[in-house]
Amino acid sequence: MTLEDLGYDDFFESKRAERGSEGVRVARVIAQTRGGYRVKDADGEYVAKVTGKRMHIASSREDYPAVGDWVELSDVAGGQAVIQQILPRKTVIRRKSVGKGGGYEGKSDVQIIATNVDVAFVVEAVDRDYNLNRIERYCAIARDGGVRSAVILNKTDLIPEEERASKIAEIRGRFGDIDVMTTSVATGEGVSTVRDALEKGKTYGFLGSSGVGKSSLINRLLETDGIRTGAIGSHSERGKHVTTAREMYFLANGGIVIDNPGMREVGLPDAEAGIEESFDEIASLAGNCRFADCTHEHEPGCAVLAALGSGEMNRERYENYHRLRKEAEFFGSSALERRDKDRCFGKFMKTAKKDLKKRKGSYVD
Repeated sequence: MTLEDLGYDDFFESKRAERGSEGVRVARVIAQTRGGYRVKDADGEYVAKVTGKRMHIASSREDYPAVGDWVELSDVAGGQAVIQQILPRKTVIRRKSVGKGGGYEGKSDVQIIATNVDVAFVVEAVDRDYNLNRIERYCAIARDGGVRSAVILNKTDLIPEEERASKIAEIRGRFGDIDVMTTSVATGEGVSTVRDALEKGKTYGFLGSSGVGKSSLINRLLETDGIRTGAIGSHSERGKHVTTAREMYFLANGGIVIDNPGMREVGLPDAEAGIEESFDEIASLAGNCRFADCTHEHEPGCAVLAALGSGEMNRERYENYHRLRKEAEFFGSSALERRDKDRCFGKFMKTAKKDLKKRKGSYVD
């Protein structure tokens, strides 16, 4: 296996050249564990950890390696290595951390899902969890990180052909020309279509809620049972979620896939660019609004509201656009407030240290 088989290309080579580290050993992060990382290069796999210096200078979760990263290694021996640096990322999929505290050692509210991904497959089951707004969220965080999205409708054996066709039409009506594939892990239908879409040396991230069948689908693509999955419930027809860590897998045809734990919530970071691209028809209409800073909520002469009133624009999509914008704006302002607080606290500590030195000096005198 070569570095190119692992996804290495001219982008990363140019970044190495810029850093003057052409001769330094590089590897790709293929898994993150509680104790560190697993990395892979052309010669094999290694257990790796970051240097104490990197841990010291890290100011946020994004300063640590993530699955998909290319990293520079040192002290490679006995199946172990030390991660010295992270090469610049080509793309990154991230979300706002959810739950108590929401951060990494209190330093950040952003969680990296995967890096250097070429295509994000948004996996949605056709059962009771099917939700267009959720698909829209996944597409927004993917596009914000420079990643193209596609949709996989899984568990299609649970619904009749007419309903399947209706859901595909609904997605394309909402998202335009986005690629939509249908699969059934139970019957194997559509799996070969997904496999054929995976190009050699390209990386594909699988995103979706718990129980939609991401790991089972990847097992089918790998033609193995290497990823542990839960049993299907007799009442809900849903698989139990057992994936607890992000991990990269390599298909026989050369495609690279990343399995991710299911996400109950998809909190948006400050993903304004991704939202604007996801709702490009609104951005296009906005150019005809009377006011340049139009919020598309109540202003006279708003082209977006006019399209909504005439039925040209889907109301649910319009409402979801505003929900995502407000969420992203809230997170952005919250992050700014935290930075201001950190800055003020830093100034306070600096002043306190100076005062302490002065007092110590006066005691000596």
